[in-house]
Amino acid sequence: MIKAEYIWIDGTEPTPLLRSKTKVVETVEDLPIWGFDGSSTNQAKGEASDCVLRPVCTVPDPVRGGDAVLVMAEVLLTDMTPHPTNTRAALAAAVEEFAAQEPWFGIEQEYTMFKGSRPLGFPEHTGYPAAQGPYYCGVGSDDIYGRPIVEAHLDVCLKAGIELSGINAEVMPGQWEFQVGPLGPLEVSDKLWLARWLLHRVGEDFGVSITLDPKPVRGDWNGAGAHTNFSTKEMRESYDAVIAAAEALGKNADHHVANYGAGIEHRLTGEHETAPYHEYSYGVSNRGASVRIPWQVAQDGKGYLEDRRPNANCDPYTVTRLIVETCCPALATLA
Repeated sequence: MIKAEYIWIDGTEPTPLLRSKTKVVETVEDLPIWGFDGSSTNQAKGEASDCVLRPVCTVPDPVRGGDAVLVMAEVLLTDMTPHPTNTRAALAAAVEEFAAQEPWFGIEQEYTMFKGSRPLGFPEHTGYPAAQGPYYCGVGSDDIYGRPIVEAHLDVCLKAGIELSGINAEVMPGQWEFQVGPLGPLEVSDKLWLARWLLHRVGEDFGVSITLDPKPVRGDWNGAGAHTNFSTKEMRESYDAVIAAAEALGKNADHHVANYGAGIEHRLTGEHETAPYHEYSYGVSNRGASVRIPWQVAQDGKGYLEDRRPNANCDPYTVTRLIVETCCPALATLA
């Protein structure tokens, strides 16, 4: 018998939570649809509370080991149509429409580790650590906090076959980042949600909680984002296409910001390597812009861009869909 951990996204607002439960199955060759009580996850009323889980992505379970699996599932209504909280379905439609342009994404997931009510590296009860400066990509116990957790998370993600491309300590103490991709829009989003689940699960073993709050400590401290790198086949061959994508994002900027994660106004202030949330800009090598074009891309005359606006708590299904729907039509005119 095989343990299958079904994982889904609930209906909590303004930021959904991950939920999961275990089903024991005889084989993973044909994982069944399953169900849950939507009245306990903000997805249904008590008098009609059944919701449906349909598997969409399965990977080995690196925590349980053996034949156990993690199953990313999308939420459906009992008539088998997408639940209103199912943002994956809309992304799937966009992917189908623009498949010929071969969109790729890499997402840089920042997060903060907490012990009790304080970030790791902050004094236990009151006060603050030394100012930001030595923590980013640092080394040594005076500057780095939580590395065993980060390494454990990296290991389980790789064992699960999740395409992590790197990790690094971030600017605030107790804040780290991992990167997923490059992958297609559905794949990068599924894998990011699974990697988030594993991060929370690893944190349990260390007695540490994980927050994706975009501004976990107010004041002169960096927030947490999910910088989203994007390219299409045309962009990977033409710098004009990279510029066209950056221009297109500016024409739909307010709609993107409104859907890039709750509390974005606390993070995108124009300070701490951000552009103001109510202004749009792009530039080469500019981490103070809404969208950065890496210097290597400008030099090579082709490549990708980085949308620096998405929050750490963003829904990657929504972020990737919006970027595809905004950029791909504009890029189609160049063909």
